[in-house]
Amino acid sequence: MRILYGVVGEGMGHATRSRVVLEHLARDHDVHVVVSGRAREYLARHFANVHHIWGLTINYGDNRVRNWRTLLQNLAGAVRGWPANVRAYFEVFSQFRPELVVSDFESFSYLFGKVHRLPVISLDNIQIIDRCEHSPELLAGHEPDLDLTRSIVAAKLPGCFHYLITTFFRPPVRRERTTLVPPVLRPEILAARSEPGDHLLAYQTSTTNLALPAVLESTGIPTRVYGLRRDLTADFVEGNLTYRPFSEPRFIDDLRTARAVVAGGGFTLLSEAVFLHKPLLSVPVRGQFEQVLNALYLQQLGYGRYAPAITGAALADFLAAVPGCAQALAGYHQEGNTVALAALDDQLGRAAAVRPAGASSWGRARSRSES
Repeated sequence: MRILYGVVGEGMGHATRSRVVLEHLARDHDVHVVVSGRAREYLARHFANVHHIWGLTINYGDNRVRNWRTLLQNLAGAVRGWPANVRAYFEVFSQFRPELVVSDFESFSYLFGKVHRLPVISLDNIQIIDRCEHSPELLAGHEPDLDLTRSIVAAKLPGCFHYLITTFFRPPVRRERTTLVPPVLRPEILAARSEPGDHLLAYQTSTTNLALPAVLESTGIPTRVYGLRRDLTADFVEGNLTYRPFSEPRFIDDLRTARAVVAGGGFTLLSEAVFLHKPLLSVPVRGQFEQVLNALYLQQLGYGRYAPAITGAALADFLAAVPGCAQALAGYHQEGNTVALAALDDQLGRAAAVRPAGASSWGRARSRSES
């Protein structure tokens, strides 16, 4: 089967998950990838037929989304980006002619599929916001953010053939054609052996979060810090803090041997920490409700703590809770990527079975079945 696979380029979590899925699909299918941002360079190192497209980006500062700068950044980017997307559209159509689309929260591939009446399978973690029920007790005080974000997510990829949602928490499903599956983890994480350690691992995507170093330093606990100083080429030690340049193997080694983790609310690192049974203090980026929801469920399950901002009190509360979190995490188990990839294969087979010879006739049949 010829599959067009779309990957949103904002944040590397989508790319690392997609790498695993693409390696699986490429064994039996002919796959082309459309991807934006930093994810394009990452995936191009692993696969042929990776097409660069322009996608929306987010501007961060002081661990929050800067809305005005984000708007201006995307308006400027669209001037150069849209012509590139038009070229990519005709390149994919003329050279590849896909039979099915898989989208990791990516709009170009989704719209391509809809225009050509192809089945679109959604595979990501963000659809859980719209397609599942979340208890009022969990969301107390966050209701406006849920309503706004839910409307945005619902409008992003409506009417897909099926929605596969990767998640380490299990709220009730509220929409049809929706399946919850365990997180898709990179093979390096699956191969990592979790060991108890004395250090904390801190990962921060915002280089201007000035509060974090002071709070970490106040604990006196050895801490390995990633992300805050991206210009480093070697370790830089300052008191109990060791700032490190990013290295995937070393980061995974620091994660698997950590006492606990302090990070944002990004789904990829949270799911990796949960898999390796590492308690985590989640301080989501302000303005990103998806990260807040991940952190709230992390806390509800007893796997870690949620803090709206990094403070000495929040970190002290988390450190006191680490033994209990470790005990709760001991009950989490996941059989690698077996369940998620089997669910994807099943939906590919179902889509192929209901799709008549012509893509346009499949589209008419699908529209009738949903009416």
